[in-house]
Formats: sequence, C-alpha cells, structure tokens
Amino acid sequence: MDNSQVNTKNGSNTGSAKNDDEIDLLEVLGILLKHKLFLFFCLVVGAVVGFLASNWVRPQYTSDALLQIDVKGNKAGKAMGEMGALLDVASPAEAEIELLKSRMVLSYVVEQERLCFNAYPKGPMKRLTHKEGRMDLENLHIPEIAITEKWYALVTGQDEFIVITPEDTELVKGRVGEPVSAPYAGDSLVIQVKALRAEPGQMFVLVESDPLAAVRELVKQLNVAERGKQTGIIGVSYTHQYADRAASILNTIANIYLRQNVEMRSAEAEKTLEFLENQLPGVKAKLDSAEKKLADYRHKIGSVDLSGETRTHLEKEANLEKQILELEQKRQEQTRLFKDEHPAVVTIVKQQDRLRAELARLKSSAAKMPLTQQEVISLQEEVAVNNAQYTSMLNNIQQLRVVRAGEVGNVRIVDYAQIERKPSKPNKKLILIGCIAGFFLLGALLIYLLQMTKRGVRSSLEIERETGVSVYAKIPKSENSILSLRKKGKNTLPLVEEDPEDPASEAFRSLYTAIDFSVGEQKVIMVTGMIPGVGKSFVSKNLAALYAAAGKKTLLIDADMRRGVVYSHHKQGLGDVLSGRCTLESAVADSITKNLFVIGAGITDVSPSELLRGTKFKELLDSASETYDTIIVDTPPLNLVTDSELIFPVVDFALFVLHYGRHSMEQIKEAMIKIERCGNKPHALVMNHCESDGHGYGHYGSYGSYGSYGSYKKKKKR
Repeated sequence: MDNSQVNTKNGSNTGSAKNDDEIDLLEVLGILLKHKLFLFFCLVVGAVVGFLASNWVRPQYTSDALLQIDVKGNKAGKAMGEMGALLDVASPAEAEIELLKSRMVLSYVVEQERLCFNAYPKGPMKRLTHKEGRMDLENLHIPEIAITEKWYALVTGQDEFIVITPEDTELVKGRVGEPVSAPYAGDSLVIQVKALRAEPGQMFVLVESDPLAAVRELVKQLNVAERGKQTGIIGVSYTHQYADRAASILNTIANIYLRQNVEMRSAEAEKTLEFLENQLPGVKAKLDSAEKKLADYRHKIGSVDLSGETRTHLEKEANLEKQILELEQKRQEQTRLFKDEHPAVVTIVKQQDRLRAELARLKSSAAKMPLTQQEVISLQEEVAVNNAQYTSMLNNIQQLRVVRAGEVGNVRIVDYAQIERKPSKPNKKLILIGCIAGFFLLGALLIYLLQMTKRGVRSSLEIERETGVSVYAKIPKSENSILSLRKKGKNTLPLVEEDPEDPASEAFRSLYTAIDFSVGEQKVIMVTGMIPGVGKSFVSKNLAALYAAAGKKTLLIDADMRRGVVYSHHKQGLGDVLSGRCTLESAVADSITKNLFVIGAGITDVSPSELLRGTKFKELLDSASETYDTIIVDTPPLNLVTDSELIFPVVDFALFVLHYGRHSMEQIKEAMIKIERCGNKPHALVMNHCESDGHGYGHYGSYGSYGSYGSYKKKKKR
C-alpha cells in the first residue's frame, strides 16, 4: 500500500470548499494586520505629505458684498408717473448677474485694480514657513520679445529692488513708488512698485498678463448668485491671497457695476430729453398760431355765448385730442426701442384708433350746431389741445432733467466688502486627515492588489482532493534572524536547532513524523520544488537536521549543481564525484550539526543533466546507503530543468515543496503528472510560507538568482 498517496475524493472528506472569490472580513483584517508595519509607514508618509501640503497651499481670504436689484422697477421711476414708467424697464436678477460678470464691467476692474501686473514670491522654504513677502505693482511693461520668459525682482533693501532679466543679469535698480524704465532688446522695461513688504533676498517672479486673460481669470474666481428665489438680492464673493486685495477688488466691482447701471439709466433719459427738446419749438409755434386765430375770430364777430352742451362737447374733444397726442408720443418712444410688430407698439396703435373713432363721432354731432358756435368750438379745441401738449412736454422735460442729474438706477449696494482677518482656506485639519486616510487606503489597496496576484491554491484539502497526493505539513514563516544569513557560504544552524520553539520548527517535526511513518525502512528522500523561491533547500536542511537529531547518521546531498546553496567546507562536491575527479569519501564534509554530513554541489565541466543521466548517481546513492542511515537529496526546481526527473526514479521517496498561495491548481496537477511519468515512487507535498487565518507569517525569502536553467555555464577545473 502506498502510504504517501491518500485518496481524499470521497464526499465525506471533501466538504464544501471555500470560494476564492468570497470576501472574508476577518481574513481581510488579518491580512492588514500582517502588514501593519507597511500600513504604519503609509500613515507616517500620509501625515508628512498632509503637513507639507497644508503648509504649501497659500492662505486664501474670501470677501463678500451684497447688492439689491429692483426687479419690479425703482420707486423714483414710479414717482415720475408715465414718463418714469417709460424709462424704468425692470430686468430679472439672472440678467443682472450676467451683466455683473461681463467684460463691460470686469475690464474696468482689471484696469483699475492693476490685475494685469503680478509679482509672485519665490522660495519653497519661505512658502512652507509662510514667510513670503509681498510686492504690489502699479505698472509693469515687459518687452514683447521676452514677455513669456522669466523675469525676477530681487529685494535688496527696505524699499529697494533689482530687476533681473531671463539671462540672470541685473537690468535696473528701483525704489518703491518711483517708475523705472530700462532699455532691453530694442524695447523698454517699465516697472513701478506700489508697495513692498519683504525681507532682503526675497525673489519675486514678474508677470504681465493679457487683459482678456485677466478678465477670464477674474470670472473664474468670482462667485455671483441670487440669495433666495426672486428676491433681487445678489451675493458676490471673491477669494484672493491677500485679504485687503480681495475686499478692494470686490468693492471696485460693485462700484463700477453701480455706476454703469446709473449711466445706462441716465443715457436713456438723455436720449428722450433730446427728442422732446427738439419737438418743443414746433408745439409752441402751433399753440401760438391757434391762440392768434381764436383771438382774431373773436375780434371779428364779437362775444359768442356758448351753451353748457357746447362747452361739454368742447371739453370732450380736447381731452380726446390730448390722449391721442400722448399715445403718439409713447408710440414714437417705443418704435425707437422696438419694431412696429412689437406687442407694446401694436397696443398703442389700437388705443389711438379707438380714440380717433370716438373723436370722429363727436365731430359729426358738432355739425348740427350753428356755424358760429362750430367755428368757436373748433378754434378753442385747437388751442386747448396744443396748450395741453405743450404743458405735458414741459413737465416731461423737467422730470428727465431730474433723472439725468439725480443718478437714479435700479441697483443699490447693501453691504460693501470688508477685510477678513481669518483665511477661508486651506482647511489644514481636513487636508491632513485626508492625506492620512488617502495613504492608508492606498497602502491597503496595494496590499490587496499584491494579495490578488497571489491567487494560488491555499487549501491543502483542495490540493489533496484534486491531485490525490497527501499534503504532509504546512510550514509557516519564521521570524528568526538566522534566516537572514541563509546565503551560500554561510554556515548556520538549522532552524530546528536554533529555535526549537518556533512554529516552523514544530511544523518540521510534524513533517518528519509523517515521512517517517510513510517511508519506513527506505533511506533516500528527494526534496524538490516547482519553481525557485519556494524554500526547498530550507526544508531539506531542517529535515536532515531532524533525522540527525533522532540519532540517524544523515547525509545531505546538494544535487543542484547549477546554483547550490548547501554549505560544505570541502571544495569538492557532487559534480566532482560524478565527473570522477574525487571519491565520495573525500567529498563528504561534516557539519556543525551532530550526525549530519553534507556533500556540496561541487564543480562540473559538463551539463549536470548529462552526469545524472547515467548510472553513476545511482551507484553513488547505493554506496552511500551502506554508510548512512538516511540520505536527503536537495534537487533543482522541477519546472526549470530535467535534473529532478532524472533523480526521481533512483530515490525511495519524493517530497515536493509548494509555496503557499503562489501555484494554481493546474500547475500543481501538471507537475504531478510530469513526475509520475518518470516512475511509480511514493511522493507527497509540503506547503511552505503558509499564512494562518489571515495572520500569515510573511514571505520566507528568495530562493536565490537561478538565472536561465536552459543554458549551462562551464567552470574551470580547480
């Protein structure tokens, strides 16, 4: 019976395997706890980055102002009656907001606040410590040929500075408040510093921006919105590096917008006033002519007694004529703003037609009166109409003159911007917490992605169920410092002797027990792995030490003649024995472990697979079996070279070392099929670098640089 092969495919032993795609919260927490040092490093890095970022961002100050838009028409216009209603055209708050952000307003702000001229402080350490200086420019002109280059201003004294060209040469010296110019490349540099607050040695970058670009940048930084719905209250806020500049720019915007609003209203009044003043002489002449005709007729016929009915008729006609003239004046004003098809113009025309029809009926009824009364009525009606029109025009002219001189608009400033003492941003606590949380999540994501790359088989039950080969042990990672010295040429104690209480040492003892029960009296045990880095040499050395500790004379053979790692103080090794350059006895060296003897890899002039292909290696094992109780053969990786396949038929038992979570089930199956083709020998599996319940023992270390196993590099004979 083959004790190394256990059939675990029956349903009672399999159970339900855990789906690798399921997320186990405890496992995730365990994985994070396993990498706690890396996560702590991420937290420290996040705290440092957050501290630097929060101090690197320059403080910004936000000022706000409040404007009121009379969306229903201003009271001054209503007090003027019909003429005020004509001039007072209300506009919605949305339209005023767009006007507030228009180039018509902001271009004047850019010019008045000198937003095209900027001096940015330079120096990373001063920026981190918030000790940057400040330079306000009144004027700056950089020659067109070098406007895109870097120009600097170096502070040399309390009120003095030097302009440095892009070629790092001093161009001109200047003082605060004094305009300075200097020739450069056929043009002139002009600069005037308005204020300077900086220590000597502070450097500033001089920038002259395009006015249109400055307007667009101002629009981006300007926040304009209506407070509430249809309230007509508009809030305006602006953020700047300097608190006084933020308030100044915002107040300039409010004042210019208010002035342009008033000027627009005054311009409308000016145009209407000009029209009325041009019409006034003609109306006055018509009034004088009508009064003269009436006086001459009275002088001719004498006094005429008008009845009450005649007077009422005369008053009605005069009133209708007055209304028609007023509507005509409104129509002319509306046609100046709108086309004839506009509803406002059409409404006035309909009203005029209705009044003219009523006037025509009155005139037809007046034809029944005596001729003398008809003539008097006609003359008096003409005088009354012209007098009413003349009086109305005089009143309107006076009202328009008041509007033009009184600066009346539909906008008023409720709150001017004030200088804020506390910066609005950055929020240092938020930046610090955000960076710490971000780096922690980034570290956790990296750990998770790294874990995703290791989606190999982790369940020993699954391996046994799929392959039919027993897993004898699961060896965890040891934290013993002796493993860091496990390099070629380092003679160190095996882990089972150095630290017997280590969890890995206990796993090795379990492995030894399982092999001892399976192998029985068989002596030669082969240890191999699928790929480099699984720790097969580590398993070989510790397993040999356990056999030696049990009182058995043990021989450890390093059959990896390409990259051997088993330490031997003899220069000759397996390659020399198989090549015939030395005997087996001369190649065997003792070790620091009692009862444990070793044969190193040695040196060979031909390919190791050629030496192993004949009967020499089997004869060597047969000869050694007469002297030693147990022989452990450490072989090269199975999937890289054919050496392990050549050694497998001549050993009594084979132990395959798997790396926890690195191999897929298909790879393990292929390796088992590959080795079983070479012979029917007992074999089992052992999992190295295991993690337990998410609290893994880490990564054992690297196998070493195998390089290319397909090519053989000859060594010189000693």
